[in-house]
Amino acid sequence: MAHPAPQYVQRGKVPINPAPRKPRILLAACGSVAAIKFAKICECFSDRAEVKAVATLASLRFIDIASLPKNVDLYTDKHEWSYWGKVGDNALHIELHRWADLMVIAPLSANTLAKIAGGICDNLLTCIVRAWDYSKPMFIAPGMNTLMWRNPFTKRHLMSVDELGVSLIPGNEAMAEPSQIYSTVILFLESRPLPLD
Repeated sequence: MAHPAPQYVQRGKVPINPAPRKPRILLAACGSVAAIKFAKICECFSDRAEVKAVATLASLRFIDIASLPKNVDLYTDKHEWSYWGKVGDNALHIELHRWADLMVIAPLSANTLAKIAGGICDNLLTCIVRAWDYSKPMFIAPGMNTLMWRNPFTKRHLMSVDELGVSLIPGNEAMAEPSQIYSTVILFLESRPLPLD
């Protein structure tokens, strides 16, 4: 009679075949009118993944914070500096970058796109992007005025972030709908599972 495999490793009592954890998705919003859809984007992902959210100061004009799912923590620039007090303390942008398996910026404003393309890191979101490990996926769903979208600088900036391996989720001269953003990321996860530790 064969004996069942042991349930736990001796030292750490870690299950040999632990149940896979949910993917950790960092969602971010920039200052675009499309940020009114950010709560819906968070809701789409919150059942299927562990979700944390980052909002720029400009995006807070459009986000109804009370409508965010209760299981989604929202971080802003004020949190970046309240977490750090002295040399040796953890920096929030580094901790969020380490925590996340992938990142989705939706909406991505023309302003933040330009900052990312130029390597500028002057707020919590752009500091996370600057520290990002590009072996991990990052998706962007631009949301900006049509004239800004058609501007030659936008094409240059998109080419710059494409060279980093960032994936574009295009809309039709507007930010992609939350359901399209969600399905794009979920299809990616199903086709190329993340290394979940």
